Amino acid sequence: MRTARFVATRFAGMLLVLLVVAFVTFVVFYVLPADPARMACGRPCTPEGLQLAREFMGYNAPWYQQFFEFLGGILGGRTFGTGAAAIHCAAPCFGYDFQNNVDVLSEIGGRIEVSFSVALGAAAIWIVLGVGLGVLSALRRGTAVDRITMAAAMAGVSMPAYLAGMIGITIFAFALDVVPKSGYVPLTENPVQWAWHLVLPWFVLAFLHAAIYARLTRGQMLETLGEDYIRTARAKGLTERKVVGRHALRNVLLPVVTVFGVDLGGLLAGTVITERIFGMAGVGRLLVDAIASLNLPVLLGVTLFSALLITVLNFLVDLCYGALDPRARLV
Repeated sequence: MRTARFVATRFAGMLLVLLVVAFVTFVVFYVLPADPARMACGRPCTPEGLQLAREFMGYNAPWYQQFFEFLGGILGGRTFGTGAAAIHCAAPCFGYDFQNNVDVLSEIGGRIEVSFSVALGAAAIWIVLGVGLGVLSALRRGTAVDRITMAAAMAGVSMPAYLAGMIGITIFAFALDVVPKSGYVPLTENPVQWAWHLVLPWFVLAFLHAAIYARLTRGQMLETLGEDYIRTARAKGLTERKVVGRHALRNVLLPVVTVFGVDLGGLLAGTVITERIFGMAGVGRLLVDAIASLNLPVLLGVTLFSALLITVLNFLVDLCYGALDPRARLV
């Protein structure tokens, strides 16, 4: 019962956060001076044509009514216009891109493979490197290994993503010519080329994030190794591997898992700078193009989809947190 209550509470909180994000995002985007109906009307656009465009797109209703229609579209689908020209957006409908005549979720679905491929590959690398180097640095505190690791971590934390990407392309793609410069090959088309085209983006993102995780893990490990239960475990004669792996590392991973959920959710929603630098058409590129063309339905849909990914991952992190630390289920 306690576990069920813990899961239900976290799930209800996730739904509440999504509702608040949807409301705030909707209000922010739809009070902007840009008018999607005017942009869809074309030039020249007569007052009568503009009114027809607003009625067709559903922008003639008050903003709060538009918001509830938007939520209704997510749950049950939505139809724009009437008669033979009507456009149906099946549930879950995150909006309709009138500029490209396609529903927003389909556009996201066509780009999500790229963003997921970049994010998941980079995450697997940085979590192993970051945690591993952080633990090693803590166990070798004050040695050359510790100083070199923390110096590299400081460089990774301080370096902007675009600079790391440009340095990686300049050295490994242009100077050494050992990896592709840009582009993306679908996994189903050629798995080897898929991985080969993603090697550089993976390691660029992994370098930037692993630096944060190494510093975080080192600090948590040093604090944990000073706890009384660690001294007790050593006094009982346990090997250092068991002390670190069975007792210390479990508590060290608690804040790491929390940060990992947020970072992974943000990357799954689209690595804007990385996709731009390496010429990949992912969700981040879709968002940039929507901003450039003031495509408000796409902006709203991508933002809400990103919030959904982040909240779902945070929900899963809470469940992992409860598994790692049973005391969390008491909250």
